Amino acid sequence: MNPTGLLLATFILSIVGLFAFIWSLRKGLFDAESSGARTIFSAGEIGRTEEPAASSQQHQALQQVTDRSDARSSRRQEISAAELAVRAAADRSSAFPAYLLFACAVVWLIVGSAAGLVSSLKLHWPDLLTDTAWLSFGRLRAIHLNTVAYGWAPMGLLGLAMWMLPRLLKTPLLGGRLIILGAVIWNAGLIAGLGGIAVGINAGMEWLEIPWQIGGMFAVGGMLIGLPMAFMLPKRKVHHLYVSVWYIGAALFWFPTLYLVAKIPGLHFGMEMATMNWWFGHNVLGLFFTPLSIACVYYFLPKVIGRPVQSYNLSLLGFWTLAFFYGQVGAHHLIGGPIPEWLITLSIVQSVMMIIPVVAFSLNQHLTLQGHFGALKHSPTLRFIFFGAVMYTITSLQGSMEALRSLNAVTHFTHFTVAHAHLGMYGFVSMVIFGGVYFAMPRILDTPWPKQKLIALHFWLVVAGFAVYIVTLSIGGLLQGLVLLDPARQFMDSVAVTLPWLQGRSLGGALMTLGHLCFAAHVLLITLRSGLLTQPVRTTVHSPA
Repeated sequence: MNPTGLLLATFILSIVGLFAFIWSLRKGLFDAESSGARTIFSAGEIGRTEEPAASSQQHQALQQVTDRSDARSSRRQEISAAELAVRAAADRSSAFPAYLLFACAVVWLIVGSAAGLVSSLKLHWPDLLTDTAWLSFGRLRAIHLNTVAYGWAPMGLLGLAMWMLPRLLKTPLLGGRLIILGAVIWNAGLIAGLGGIAVGINAGMEWLEIPWQIGGMFAVGGMLIGLPMAFMLPKRKVHHLYVSVWYIGAALFWFPTLYLVAKIPGLHFGMEMATMNWWFGHNVLGLFFTPLSIACVYYFLPKVIGRPVQSYNLSLLGFWTLAFFYGQVGAHHLIGGPIPEWLITLSIVQSVMMIIPVVAFSLNQHLTLQGHFGALKHSPTLRFIFFGAVMYTITSLQGSMEALRSLNAVTHFTHFTVAHAHLGMYGFVSMVIFGGVYFAMPRILDTPWPKQKLIALHFWLVVAGFAVYIVTLSIGGLLQGLVLLDPARQFMDSVAVTLPWLQGRSLGGALMTLGHLCFAAHVLLITLRSGLLTQPVRTTVHSPA
């Protein structure tokens, strides 16, 4: 039996089944109206923009863009005061847990940025900080990865998820104390894990460097943070679960499962361990960070422009194809390794099939924003969210192509792979977090952002730095790969050819770090202006009882 043919036939059947499933939900993938898409809006809100990060002048200009683009804006109804009161109560219930997660995220962002920048400098300045063991490249680079992967990104995304859920379900947050306890356990595990890496305790697998005795705290903390959703679902006040709830629920379930399976002691050995390593390494990106980020895009983008997502069925197609196709894409990192050929082929096929959810998501966002692109000039939140959405499209399509053996032969083991990873984790995930925090924080603290210019400076610093970073590393990685494939060239030639591009990487990283400092300073300013640090906590943490 030909395993490749069998796999291709299986996936063709899967695609047919998926399209039949979506077709059965509602006739036509591009329905202009859908009750599910309108769930996040109160009566009379469609056609009204919501942008807490904008100044009064920006908000007025944003509303004018919507009025010109949407005929429904001219026949707006009065917004239900009762529904607004429910939303205000929901925001109050989630304020403190969400703020705690955001605060942790900002701290880890600065720590991770510093570790990443110094690691980058060491690649072309090897004599920098060589007298201290924990500042060596091997340890510092692992500290950077784990700080970002288990500090900044999850804390930011989980904070946004916990803040959105009461709004999406129209019920106060239940089990807020569990979120606080989960955040404490998670961050305690991260502090202990980073300390272990600094002194040389390392499990030796990328994304899984922290030993299982400590890393298990991530799974426990993640489960505690996810429990409030289970308490809230039976008490929801909505008849339809918006697609963002689907993505959040899936991510909250998938992460503890992935981490526990990956860290079971004594279970994985040899090539099985390597296979499991990249099964986890890719799935934590595609089944945890990606769903939470997409959930944010599907909520914030329509809310800012006051327009429901164009095709609700298309959003469901994206969800189910992501769930079905992403599970085994990680094995393409092991092309050429001593693992079964059918597993490599399965990974490549699934990687290419990921084009379906990516195109579904990208097309949906484009159709939703059609006629509203002028809003990007006036909405700080939308600029970050839109940039992240575009980067998701680019990095996903690039990843599908990188999985092909012909391209993988050039890019594997090069800096191109590092650029690709940052395209997703920074260009997509981090930019979405920035946009979400800019939207949510004024609602959490009941205080506007103090410095609008600081938001703009943050955006342009990180975009400029990110562009320099991606372009230089991508070019340097391709040149490195071509030299490695040339049998007439020595290995050191592949190192020398990357040096000027690595210097560009450090320049880009420095600009991004400056942007992060602007962001952290602004978060501190809005916190001080709100009086949170000098007054008693103004929010109530509801119990699940």
